[in-house]
Amino acid sequence: MDAFEPTPPPWTKSAVHAHVFSCPKCHQASTEAERVWINRRSPVFLEDYRKKWQEFYQCSCETVWWAWSNDRPPSELADGDRVRRDFLNPFDDL
Repeated sequence: MDAFEPTPPPWTKSAVHAHVFSCPKCHQASTEAERVWINRRSPVFLEDYRKKWQEFYQCSCETVWWAWSNDRPPSELADGDRVRRDFLNPFDDL
């Protein structure tokens, strides 16, 4: 199963919205999910023209849940000192 398949897999039909980015039943992190699918075909545009997507997860406790991509907590692997750019300005010196 590829997380970026264009069509949703059948297991996503029973998903519940998790308001915290973890399994709503056992609170297991998204990084521990058994299956993942990202709905890249239907982005939602935010006020500042950024996009967010629905991310679907199937937990080892068999709970299927989804959350918005922008609700994901910051990664411990990301460089905290790096400046985030929302767009590439071709006139900026890189």
